[in-house]
Amino acid sequence: MKRLALAAAALTVLGGCGGSARDHRAALEIRHSGFSDSVLEARVGQPLTLRLLNRDPIDHEWIVGDDETHRRHATGTEKRHDERPTEVSVAALTTMTTTVIFDRAGDYRFVCHLPGHEAYGMTGVVRVR
Repeated sequence: MKRLALAAAALTVLGGCGGSARDHRAALEIRHSGFSDSVLEARVGQPLTLRLLNRDPIDHEWIVGDDETHRRHATGTEKRHDERPTEVSVAALTTMTTTVIFDRAGDYRFVCHLPGHEAYGMTGVVRVR
């Protein structure tokens, strides 16, 4: 099973200070219940700072992880996500920023698990090399 190493300290430091030279930045726009990109790139051990721009008049979320993470979220038992860098709620017409560090190479799916959104196509992959 793949696992993620999360860096809460990196979220605070990089998110507030503009990152570092080794920090990879990306933006992912949400519009018409879809992500603007289905593939994001990241490097093992290096921060990926992701700006999530929700242009929709409804809430969405960005959950990235292994199969177990997605099984846990498929039931929709958590209403909001704001404590883990890999689980972010993005309210209607707002922007959120998160920073994630992956400790292993591989493909990690990201999904909006709000009711019906995954079936509608709100999925993608973070490709970590």
